[in-house]
Amino acid sequence: MTTQQITTTSTFEKLNWAWQGYKIQYTVMGTGRPLVLIHGFGASIGHWRKNIPVLAAGGYRVFALDLLGFGGSDKPALDYTVELWESLIQDFWTTHIQEPTVFVGNSIGGLLALMMVANHPEMSAGGILINCAGGLNHRPDELNLPLRLVMGTFTKLVSSKIVGPFLFNRIRQKDRLRRTLRQVYKDPETITDELVDMLYDPSCDTGAQQVFASILTAPPGPSPSELLPKVQHPLLVLWGENDPWTPIKAAEIYRKLGETGQPVEVVGIPKAGHCPHDERPDIVNELILDWLAKYSNPI
Repeated sequence: MTTQQITTTSTFEKLNWAWQGYKIQYTVMGTGRPLVLIHGFGASIGHWRKNIPVLAAGGYRVFALDLLGFGGSDKPALDYTVELWESLIQDFWTTHIQEPTVFVGNSIGGLLALMMVANHPEMSAGGILINCAGGLNHRPDELNLPLRLVMGTFTKLVSSKIVGPFLFNRIRQKDRLRRTLRQVYKDPETITDELVDMLYDPSCDTGAQQVFASILTAPPGPSPSELLPKVQHPLLVLWGENDPWTPIKAAEIYRKLGETGQPVEVVGIPKAGHCPHDERPDIVNELILDWLAKYSNPI
């Protein structure tokens, strides 16, 4: 498969693949050992615009896909779960790759990368987890009582056929998106119009509101603590040290695993929030390429 010659970091060849009757948008660049990049909630291929060209130039065949419900992929009315996306990634691997792959993910994408490494060792060569989420949603026991009640009320409103569309329309406005990004990005200068548009544009698609409501009321899925005992391949865990959503203390479980002799490396990224691959790409790209070189023949 050939890819378009890139001239800027935001120009990718957008390809479409049919999965279970739905359109999935993806891109591929470079040659060599395969990497699959998995975005987080509300994001898309474009969130990797500062990483794909560098990783491809480093000698890798880099795939990135828009998960069903996000980006340029279809947004059908379904019950969205991490298991649904896991099945999508499995089938994508079977169709397009068919050799041991390093799965790279941010946030919910990090949890999906961990699921691929833990549950499908025959497909995996390793995992790179960037501010890995602990679940698709908080588990009730993870929230104090007042917050649990607030979140319960909010999810009911979001799911309402009357109130839900109104709420979604407010949440997705560009000024609100920018304010949300200011919470999770340490450096405000990295919150560009391009980034805001990348999040806003897919929210205008038919079905986007139903996807949002489904995901906010979905089960959390497996926790990292459930998955880690099954991991047979090396892990690189990168964490923006200023992440208020998934604070770096969540990386402790990975550090402890590394102390048992497992090939797990944990690296904090200073002056970065929830998305260090976008905020401090030079540091993240170098760490990824150095780690990949070290595990040129992952176990």
